[in-house]
Amino acid sequence: MSGTGARSSPTTANGLPVFSAQTRLLVVAPHPDDETIATGLLIQQVRAAGGEVRILLLTEGDNNPWPQRWLERRLRIRLADRQRWGHRRHAEMLQALQCLGVPAQALQPLGWPDMGVTDRLLQSCSASVSTLAAAIGQFAPSLVVAPALADRHPDHGAAHVLVRLALAQQANPPPLLNYLVHGRAGDGDSREIHGTAAQSACKRAALAEHRSQMALSGKRMLHLAARPERPSGLASPLAALPWQPPVWLRPWLRLSVASPAGTQSWRWRDAPLQRDQAGRLHLSVPAGSPCFVRLALTLRSPWIFDHWGWCELAGHSGGVAAGLAQAD
Repeated sequence: MSGTGARSSPTTANGLPVFSAQTRLLVVAPHPDDETIATGLLIQQVRAAGGEVRILLLTEGDNNPWPQRWLERRLRIRLADRQRWGHRRHAEMLQALQCLGVPAQALQPLGWPDMGVTDRLLQSCSASVSTLAAAIGQFAPSLVVAPALADRHPDHGAAHVLVRLALAQQANPPPLLNYLVHGRAGDGDSREIHGTAAQSACKRAALAEHRSQMALSGKRMLHLAARPERPSGLASPLAALPWQPPVWLRPWLRLSVASPAGTQSWRWRDAPLQRDQAGRLHLSVPAGSPCFVRLALTLRSPWIFDHWGWCELAGHSGGVAAGLAQAD
């Protein structure tokens, strides 16, 4: 099974591990409802086999103003209102977990800011990675499931990077599988989880408990939850940056890198970019492995999803091959 670690375990025909009473599943959820949409069947199957499940909830999903405005009939959302909304979503998640057969004490909330996981990664990388590494080490999972790098929600993509960096600190890291909620699947190998009719019904019941989200987005959430659960392995790292943004847009672009060496960010024009003979762009900076790079637009926009997001670079050690020229 593809993953980050050296541990191995028996697998089924579709590549998933054989679940048993020894299975310890850690699900990393950036927001309440991700656990149900992406892993509702998986959680039930681990529990049915007698295994233990823990949900590591990064944020309370409190920065979600439009459903709150609709349900509370208010326009202005103050700090106290957001905190109340976060408490509501937390309570809904506990009800959803009950439908999935997961006890309340299995939920471990971190209380990070909703729509702020990328900022935590870029500004407090070491502390954030240490928090995740400690949670992983304390639970000692046999399998970790986390958002995919290709997920276009900024909290999801950043969560993947942080989990990967945390696993890189483990002496014997568990296998990692990834789930995609927002966006298109990459080239990582995937498996499909088939649930029983009863398990599918429990997943729908769990989704219904997230009432605050179903109010305005019920149809979309039902569509997301109805898709087959396809946890995937890691996509192949890239030899060069996959982006070639137009010249006119470059003044408003920012490149960021995250690796075990830390994080750095530059405006596009200041980034240490070099171009090879094939015209591909390379980032020359001491980093280490795994190494992740993000391209983002600095202009404010009501659109919350990433256009470019993150990519992983292969064999990135800070050196560049001969024959590279300074990028324009």
